[in-house]
Amino acid sequence: MPKIKLENLSKSYGDFEVLHSIDLEMQDAEFTVLVGPSGCGKSTTLRMIAGLESVSAGEIYIDDKPVSKLEPKERDLAMVFQDYALYPHMNVAKNMSFALRLEKRPKKEINTKVNEVAEILGLTEFLHRKPAELSGGQRQRVAMGRALTRDSSTFLFDEPLSNLDAKLRTQMRAELAMMRQRVHKNMIYVTHDQIEAMTLADRIVVMHGGKIQQEGTPEQLFKHPANKFVASFLGTPPMNLLQASVQGTSDITSLIGSGFSLRCDDNTKQRLGRASSKEVLLGIRPCDLVFDPSAPEASSIDINVVVSEYVGAQSVLIGDCSGQKVMVELKSDTPIGLGEKLRFAVDLDDLHFFDVDTDQAIV
Repeated sequence: MPKIKLENLSKSYGDFEVLHSIDLEMQDAEFTVLVGPSGCGKSTTLRMIAGLESVSAGEIYIDDKPVSKLEPKERDLAMVFQDYALYPHMNVAKNMSFALRLEKRPKKEINTKVNEVAEILGLTEFLHRKPAELSGGQRQRVAMGRALTRDSSTFLFDEPLSNLDAKLRTQMRAELAMMRQRVHKNMIYVTHDQIEAMTLADRIVVMHGGKIQQEGTPEQLFKHPANKFVASFLGTPPMNLLQASVQGTSDITSLIGSGFSLRCDDNTKQRLGRASSKEVLLGIRPCDLVFDPSAPEASSIDINVVVSEYVGAQSVLIGDCSGQKVMVELKSDTPIGLGEKLRFAVDLDDLHFFDVDTDQAIV
């Protein structure tokens, strides 16, 4: 599969710059997910790769060949759109084979390819149905099938699951993951849903404000977010971010915030010494707060429970720590009551720190 490279890629509409000098490389047979909030530039980036949007500056390379001046049909790409874009008067087989018929491929070759892809996507029994006779998930599979029959080197997905309900989205996410194991192609996938990004991607590219904030494996981005935005965007529930200040002497240093005072070890003191000021943002994942009524005050946080959201085996607590909102994940059978003050132990190795002046992680 070809390598795709974006070099100093920018996009402007008049004086408004949507993308700011994007640099990115996508390796062969890699599932790359572009994720970020609405308006961050992820769909625009995908459409520029597809050739559906012009490039204002920079270049797109496919296997070191510049393609930004080429027509979409010359780029060997196939795209799956958010709204399916199926022909309502054609049955599933004809929708899936449309591009092959335009290329005047032999009928036997077309039938073989359609049947192969239908088998992969579980569409064999629906080949003679029209789109109106299918569910939303089945229509989305047909849209994917139409892309797969083209046998392109790269597949582009523009928020393909966003029109589906929550249950169907979960099912389609699993089907996409299984399809990924059987179809060894480059795949570039755009979504605003960080769960889709975390579960599907070989590599995640987090975008915000027309810029790449961080790229890496899901595990890398979850465990080592590069800045405050990535930390708060990836993870469900999101990371807690608490205002704190570094105080103490050469012997004893503490992180002091509204409602807590955490004693720092030598490693934490070294990390905090790299901050631009004594004020920092303290990041704690909700799953890293451990319910422990006997934990010492110097390594724990006390939280007043405001809301408890029961989600089965786990509950999500929304609490108050002297005016700062804190979320916690814990087992649903943990004995708690609304309005109760609970103590949660904190492991210093699980903490994240962010510079208040730059929002960058302190490592």
